[in-house]
Order: sequence, then structure tokens, then C-alpha cells
Amino acid sequence: MKTAAIVNPRSASGKTARRWPAIAARLGNLEVRFTDCAGHATHLARQLLEEGYHRIIAAGGDGTINEVVNGFLDQDKPVNPDAVLAILPMGTGGDFQRSLGIANIEEAFTAIEKGAVERIDAGKVSYLGHDGKPGSRYFANLVSFGMGGEVALASKNWLSQTSGKAAFIWATLEVFFRYQPKTVELVLDGAAPTTHTITNIAIGNGRYHGGGMHVCPRAQMDDGLLEVTVIDQLGMFVLAKDLPVLYSENLYVHPKTHHFRARHVIARSHEKVSIEVDGEALGMLPLELTLIPSCLEVVHFR
Repeated sequence: MKTAAIVNPRSASGKTARRWPAIAARLGNLEVRFTDCAGHATHLARQLLEEGYHRIIAAGGDGTINEVVNGFLDQDKPVNPDAVLAILPMGTGGDFQRSLGIANIEEAFTAIEKGAVERIDAGKVSYLGHDGKPGSRYFANLVSFGMGGEVALASKNWLSQTSGKAAFIWATLEVFFRYQPKTVELVLDGAAPTTHTITNIAIGNGRYHGGGMHVCPRAQMDDGLLEVTVIDQLGMFVLAKDLPVLYSENLYVHPKTHHFRARHVIARSHEKVSIEVDGEALGMLPLELTLIPSCLEVVHFR
């Protein structure tokens, strides 16, 4: 299979660039292209597919993988239905890799060597950008808004150049102490609108966000449905006390959580509500989210 790698040398605060020579030696002879700015991985993926590459390895974090996914899809269809996406998880969060059953980079190498693939769904989200202009993005893992969106926005802080993980922890603590619950209206599959005062809402094709928070524990990436997890307003003390449950696959036992499934989601608010898409702080509500079934073929470990 004609294979190429798209590498984000800045992922993991630049560690990927230092590690890449040893990793490239393990992968053998393949085309390698490096990203040099935000959005570049999407352009490179589209270019490689047009050049006839059938397997593309995304080496970086969740943001890099998301950009490559956006290169695989165009007008809500795969650019090449036979193309395969593989990942080498080298970023901070690693949430998409968890949904694929890949625990670490060694398992990613094993998955690439074995070549087992599965066809999964993806989603398309339309939103309002921070500049006030409409935007849209494909995603393979998860979209969230509320506290999750604000943490993603705050994670681009003074620590992000030296440690992505430290930057995320700092942002989580900072948002935790200042976050004010938001009132959001949800429309699921055209049903009557419902109103929620939220800590966070996650809409997942995959199961994880926030560096391992099991926020959509019943999500299956190939079932033609999106999981919708609503966490109602929680006081700071309750949130801190119940965080172990809310971070686990048992979060639905918590009385302030609600679980839905849908193929189409609309969310709007009279307040400013930040969103994150596969870990990237792209904009704010209103948003419209649509499932695109069976559109990506990916290498997995299971």
C-alpha cells in the first residue's frame, strides 16, 4: 500500500521533532511531509490522496489527526473511499487513540504493521467562529461546549510552548474557579427544543475528551449515531467532590447527567458558549452537527 506520513513537529511541545528520526527508521521507506502552520495537515492530506497515496499516517496530537480527517473528506464524502487513516499518537490529549483502542505509540506501531482496519462514522459541525464568521469542520472524535470549550480556549496559555499537558492542567484549574453555568437550547433529530443549564455538553462519535475523560462511554464509532451527554449545573464543591465519577465510564449514574442519542443536533444560546472540536477551540454557539456514516477507514488495535 502506497503510504505517507504527515508529521506535526510542534506537537507535544516540540518533542515530536526530536523523536521523529528514530520513529521514521521504524516505519521504513515512506513519503514524509511536515506541517508548518495551523490547517496545513488538511492541505497535505488532500494533496497526498490526489497523488495516489492510499494510507496516510497522522503523527501528532488530536488536533493534527482532526486536520488530516478534514483532508480525507470533501462535501460530506470521502475523497477516496479506499484510503486508510492510521495514527501515531504523539500529542498531549490522546483521546482519539483511546477510542480506537490504541493505548500508546507501541500499540500504534503494531496496529500499522498488522493493518487491521474498520470503517467508522464522522461528524460535521457548523458553528460561529471567534471572529464572528460562520465556520465548519469535520470531526472523528468529539465536540463539546460549556466548560470543555472554555478549557480548550484557555489552554493556549503561557505554558503551551513548553508543556501541552501543563498548559491543559493550568487551563482546567483556571476555568474551574471562574466558570459560570450556561443556559443552552438543544434540538435532537428535529424534536421539540429542550432547555438545559449546563456545566458541559459533549457530543461524541468517540468516547473521550479532555485527556481521558470518559464523557460518552456508550459511543460506538460505527453505529450511525452520536452520543449526547449533558452535565447539568454543578456547584464548585459538588463538581470537585464528584469529579472521579464524572471522569469515569460510570458518569451516567450521577443524577446531574443525561444521556441521549441523535444523528442531527442543533444547539443555541443567548450567552457566549465556547465550543471545542477534537480538542481545538474553534468558536462558539450556535452550532449544527450532522453525522456522516461509514465515511472513514481507520487502522485500529482491537
